[in-house]
Amino acid sequence: MAGQLHRQRLGAWLVPDPTARPTMLHSYARLIVAHALTHGRVDTTDDHTAVAIWHTRPETSTAGHDTLPLLPGGRHGRFALLHTYTATVHPGTPHHHLAHLAVRPDQHGQAAGHALLTHHHRHTDPQALGAYADVSTHRPRDHLLARAGYLPRTPILLAPGGPVLWRMWRPPHPARHPRSCAAELPRRVRLHRAATPFHSTVLTTATPRSP
Repeated sequence: MAGQLHRQRLGAWLVPDPTARPTMLHSYARLIVAHALTHGRVDTTDDHTAVAIWHTRPETSTAGHDTLPLLPGGRHGRFALLHTYTATVHPGTPHHHLAHLAVRPDQHGQAAGHALLTHHHRHTDPQALGAYADVSTHRPRDHLLARAGYLPRTPILLAPGGPVLWRMWRPPHPARHPRSCAAELPRRVRLHRAATPFHSTVLTTATPRSP
């Protein structure tokens, strides 16, 4: 997750100092994951090549905001600003918030991120709950979330001089009754066992095979 932030313009805005950036983003990622394990949900593939962090809204607190002062040197100003910006524009209706979705670079295009999204939507759709995310991208309609049914809304411009975050909303599909996730995914990302009823869920993937 820290690596993905580091590659985005958002990471450079959060930590302008390039020498401090890797350490700060790594510490931030650890805080966010630790907070989600207690107050939200962390889903990952068994090889840890992809991770999705979810929070229920509006029931849970702002993800990690109260832990930001624990960042090294107390340098959490822009992190707090990011959380404040995004928290104020969340949809007012109950929904699940995809706080972070990260895929290891060498696994892009292998459907690991799509597997995590599909798995979670199988729980939100029967409850008629929408899903919301804000992503750092210039092409929201080409983003992985768009291919998973998320629609771009108005963007957020982070100041001073920050990147654009696109607000993405996926309406619920309560009437949808998909087949097993494993039947819909490529062989490289087959799911072999269901989610456990704990905060942290591991989705297993098959050993890579030739198509």
